[in-house]
Amino acid sequence: MSKLQVALDEYLAVRRALGFKLRLAGRLLQRFVDFAAREGAEYITTELALAWAMEPATAQPAQWANRLGMLHRFAQYCSANDPRNAVPPADLLPHRYHRPAPYLYRDDEIKQLLAAARRLPSVTGLRPITFFTLFGLYVATGLRVNEGLHLDRNDVDLVNGVLTIRGAKLGNYAAS
Repeated sequence: MSKLQVALDEYLAVRRALGFKLRLAGRLLQRFVDFAAREGAEYITTELALAWAMEPATAQPAQWANRLGMLHRFAQYCSANDPRNAVPPADLLPHRYHRPAPYLYRDDEIKQLLAAARRLPSVTGLRPITFFTLFGLYVATGLRVNEGLHLDRNDVDLVNGVLTIRGAKLGNYAAS
């Protein structure tokens, strides 16, 4: 097992023990370690990091910057244990993704959407009621899509008017 593989396993174990999930980062960093092995590299260099981060060549610059950012944090960890590992500059690929402005539905558009949900075809009759209720819940509460989709009967307390949201953003719980 390579030194970088051992370092990656330790790094992921430490960060996950601190509560970070690192699902995507873990997969991408494993790809970097595999890339380094194919290149015959035992240590992280800025050149190696840049070559890996800019794959695939057809990707958006924001994706390259994101990959390098993940690798930058891993390289900091590796460098603390072995100074032969270089930490690529954080601003080497400075491009950042710019999120488009959200579209806010007007009241008449919301009414049209809810009316269309009520007209959905259904064999059992539940589909239109389900979507009407779900879309209405999104409008009334501001739930994120996954939060609404993960609701179940036990999350609704009609007596006290409480809706419990499991697995909210960043894994938190919320009630309203």
